[in-house]
Amino acid sequence: MAFVKVYIHLVWSTKNRLPQLDSKELRLKVWNHIRENGHSKGIFVDFINGYSDHCHCLISLGLDQTIQKTVQLLKGESSFWINKNKLTREKFEWQDEYFAVSVSESQLNKVRDYIKNQEDHHRKKGFQEEYEEFIVKFGFQKLTDELG
Repeated sequence: MAFVKVYIHLVWSTKNRLPQLDSKELRLKVWNHIRENGHSKGIFVDFINGYSDHCHCLISLGLDQTIQKTVQLLKGESSFWINKNKLTREKFEWQDEYFAVSVSESQLNKVRDYIKNQEDHHRKKGFQEEYEEFIVKFGFQKLTDELG
């Protein structure tokens, strides 16, 4: 039997970074749905939060899960659910691209706190600025000008 615990901090934005998740109540509904949907698919969503135009999600990958498939399941089903329930004024979509970085056990609480404090964080700093900081901090090669 294999024992695996791999934490990943995921970040993805709304299509064209439109602020469609424009109320705290709506965001809570979406985050809770993503968590519940993940659970039903065997995806452990440890912590989730975000702001009007993006989502931060801390997950723990299972033995046979890939980052790509996990993100696809979380994003695809949640956008379908948002549209099916008419939770936004216009059609809702997530961008295709996303960030994914590993998180060591010793940093889990720090990442959880960062995700938890998105409302306060984004009163001071926009997502574009946060995006640029992620690019530099994690040494990503900037292949496009847009985060997906």
